Amino acid sequence: MARQSKPEYKPLLFTTTMRNPGRLKYMLYVLNKFEGQILDDKLATKICGETIRYGLYRPMKDVPDNVKSKWKSTKPGEFSNYMLNDSEVNYMLKNNPQKHGEAGFGYGWPSRFATIYDLSKELGLAYYTPGEKIYISELGHHLLKSFDIEEDESTSYVCVEISHPEYEQQVFTQALAKSQRRNPFVRVLNDNIPLILLLQTIQKLNADPEQNGVGISKRELPLLIFWKNNDAEALYQRIARLRREHGHAPSDEVICDICLEEIMEGNFKKFKTESIMDEYPDEFIRKMRMTGLISLRGAGRYIDINKNESDKIRYILTHYANYSHYDNEKDYFDYMAEFDENLINLVSETPSLSESEQLLCKWLSVYQWATIKKELKNLATRKTSNDNVLKYLAAPVRLEFLTALAIKCKMPNVRVVPNYKCDDEGLPTSTAQGKMGDIECYEQQNGILVEVTMAMGRSQTNMEIWPIVRHLSEFQKKQQSQCIFIAPQIYIDSKNQIQYISFNSKGEKKIRPYDIVEWVTYLETSPSLYERKITSLFDAPKMVAYADKYMKLMSGVNILALTLALQKQFGEDYGSMGAREWYVVTREYVERQTMRNNIPDDEPVSWLAAEDLT
Repeated sequence: MARQSKPEYKPLLFTTTMRNPGRLKYMLYVLNKFEGQILDDKLATKICGETIRYGLYRPMKDVPDNVKSKWKSTKPGEFSNYMLNDSEVNYMLKNNPQKHGEAGFGYGWPSRFATIYDLSKELGLAYYTPGEKIYISELGHHLLKSFDIEEDESTSYVCVEISHPEYEQQVFTQALAKSQRRNPFVRVLNDNIPLILLLQTIQKLNADPEQNGVGISKRELPLLIFWKNNDAEALYQRIARLRREHGHAPSDEVICDICLEEIMEGNFKKFKTESIMDEYPDEFIRKMRMTGLISLRGAGRYIDINKNESDKIRYILTHYANYSHYDNEKDYFDYMAEFDENLINLVSETPSLSESEQLLCKWLSVYQWATIKKELKNLATRKTSNDNVLKYLAAPVRLEFLTALAIKCKMPNVRVVPNYKCDDEGLPTSTAQGKMGDIECYEQQNGILVEVTMAMGRSQTNMEIWPIVRHLSEFQKKQQSQCIFIAPQIYIDSKNQIQYISFNSKGEKKIRPYDIVEWVTYLETSPSLYERKITSLFDAPKMVAYADKYMKLMSGVNILALTLALQKQFGEDYGSMGAREWYVVTREYVERQTMRNNIPDDEPVSWLAAEDLT
């Protein structure tokens, strides 16, 4: 229900109104289980319990060890790897009473339900009101299709895979294209659609020959965040005047004075300078980039229109710049929830392969190896980035981008083709779609499919490995290929499954797993991306046939002689292998074929070749 406080002018604070919009889809998954049921306080409490069951909402008081163990591998707002049982859910509800009240809902957990789902309601994803049926809109169901989830009732295990990141981007593009500051859910007087005000202001700045043509600077964004109306012309003129008087790098004091004394006319409490200059603009940029319509320029100093999305921007400004006001929550929800199929189906311009490579190389002039290495190791330990650009990329997107950069940096002769969706600067706006590999690399006549994930534990094994096999099978139709799999840590079950795949395919499906630290070391020490190496002769049928033929020709052969013969015959094809590695795989083969251990290196031996068994 709408808050009953007196409406007033306020800055746009995404830090409170839309803190984690990327997690809305998961909360919506729980609510969708109850669609069609009549909402009352009992059901609201039960739904809160289900968000706790999945680890999406995690009360912090009196958490028993058995619950902590189920939650430890993921962050709040994400699915835990294991669901809580009924007893654990009831314990958490009982021992974490909520001191919270919302109009229309009972005090405690029913009111907590309202705060958990109020943004879903405001964005047109789900509608609920006490005494009526819960409803998920078509837009909400489209968002739910952005990920796949598997639940194992026997083990309480949960697995999640982002299969269609483009659907989530489509939903937030529509939602932010229509989302009005002044609406029945939020008691403010500011009257604009922030995304449209941003796009129109940038267009006006870029059309002015006296400006620099790269959009609006991050230091100028507080003016937009505090702006009271939808007058983009007046905002553009104020920014142009700011630049004439103070250049493109005005002081914090100048910006804060304009926001608090001029725009707010002194009728606003003092905010911390770092909040106005850093925290609010950072969150604003993160939310706007969820649409894919915004590019970062000047190493993150400027925010501009993404030219790859010109058709979408033109459509949005044509259809949503002029809007009606709504005083009724249900009417506003219906406006937000109306599914704009034309907007959803507009296709972005995609850079050619050569253009993608050029954009990637351009970022290598910004990020040297030392920075790339540092940022990758931050991801390995799940640390946030403080870089002016990288901090706007979610961890999975950042890992794909940095991995592509790392390969191109250390192996410039390798052709690197990322499959993530990017803006006109080559900066990714989302991860690669689930139906394709993350990064395709080409080294001479060989292909290397690079797959990355931030997933850990059993989720990594269950949701990553088999899709990788499918992607690799398709990739191998083009050329001889292998796969590199990168994660912060490689789960033991993932390693075992990869070994099984290699054995079952007789070495045809070669997947090389690396944790991020190992991956960095490999790039620093290896001459090629395509690993011309085997860990067993059985992975190379041609070598087995040659070893058997050589043994028969020589009427018995010792391990050292066979090692030298194999290295001479196949050394060029397996250039990554050193003399020691050739010796190890040869000895392992001879010992298995003769069923003997500790054979002297110079002792001639024979065995029954495979062709003799048929």
